[in-house]
Amino acid sequence: MKQQVTLIATAAMGLEGIVAQEVRALGYQDTKVENGRVIFSADISAIPRCNLWLRTADRIKVLVGQFEAKTFDSLFEQTKALPWEQYIPEDGEFPVIGKSVKSTLYSVSDCQAIVKKSVAERLKQKYGIASWLEESGGFYRIEVALHKDQVTLTLDASGTGLHKRGYRIGQGEAPLKETLAAALVKLTNWKADQPFVDPFCGSGTIPIEAALIGQNIAPGFNREFASESWELVGHDRWEKALEEAEDLADYNQPLDITGADIDHRMIEVAKDNAMEAGLGDLVSWKQMQAKDFHPKQDSGYLVGNPPYGERIGDKAEVEKMYSDLGKVMQQYPGWSVYILTSNERFETVYGKKATKKRKLFNGYIKTDYYQYFGSK
Repeated sequence: MKQQVTLIATAAMGLEGIVAQEVRALGYQDTKVENGRVIFSADISAIPRCNLWLRTADRIKVLVGQFEAKTFDSLFEQTKALPWEQYIPEDGEFPVIGKSVKSTLYSVSDCQAIVKKSVAERLKQKYGIASWLEESGGFYRIEVALHKDQVTLTLDASGTGLHKRGYRIGQGEAPLKETLAAALVKLTNWKADQPFVDPFCGSGTIPIEAALIGQNIAPGFNREFASESWELVGHDRWEKALEEAEDLADYNQPLDITGADIDHRMIEVAKDNAMEAGLGDLVSWKQMQAKDFHPKQDSGYLVGNPPYGERIGDKAEVEKMYSDLGKVMQQYPGWSVYILTSNERFETVYGKKATKKRKLFNGYIKTDYYQYFGSK
């Protein structure tokens, strides 16, 4: 049985470097960073470990093969030449999804149908089956991705995207993806023994992700993954990865994390989500306007994803809020402030130029992450 695999951790644009850091922190040094993904080779045990631990990746895929194809015949034959039986058992269910960008074979539905037929032929041949395949077992979703005639064939080891941690039972109008929220925290120098505040917490995603990071709780601990039923991985490797996650969690680490929002209904939603995440009363929640924030400590971290003022009529109100926050934070030079917004006037309105700026995408919205480092 195949022991080494090539894995792809997909990432939102701008987060590839952070995902690569996380992969290396798990002990997988052989990483290659590309647009939207990090490729690395590892032992099979990396499949459960990466699914459980990667906070900022979108999903984990197993690379089965890559080749060039400009005709359907070529796609069929080269797909069939790959060792699918090393991954998919004879009763495995293997739907095919696809995408094609700037390629001769532009019909995605045709590419999907050809890959499906080709894999079925290979499996029938290898398992000595004359009729059709049952497909009653584990779930092995294949993706055929074509880019400039280069074909990449992968198996999805995550199932539902990794941002679905399993704790979000309620959300606001424009919820921040959990993976991006974790990235916003990881891009700061915050440590678990320092105060952490999000004055625009909405459904609580940033404070919850900070608490999970602070106590070193694996973000995937609360959910299920497609590869849990894979024979290739096996029950024992999953059990071992879950035991490791339990052993490494530091439930005794005290935290000083506060989530605040102007809307009392969102505070209730955030509380429910934190309970669902198993964090109980670890995070303090309060209804408050950003301008009323007055920290008791000399230093700490303020991280927020405030409204952007994208809607007509909202801009003036939102900019006033930025300005009020700037005036408050000037009184606390020891605090570091990190704000994500698409509003290009942010520095002007806030009243101070950022120490650093980083381009990130919140869904399809191009944003900047404004970073103000507190004085030591």
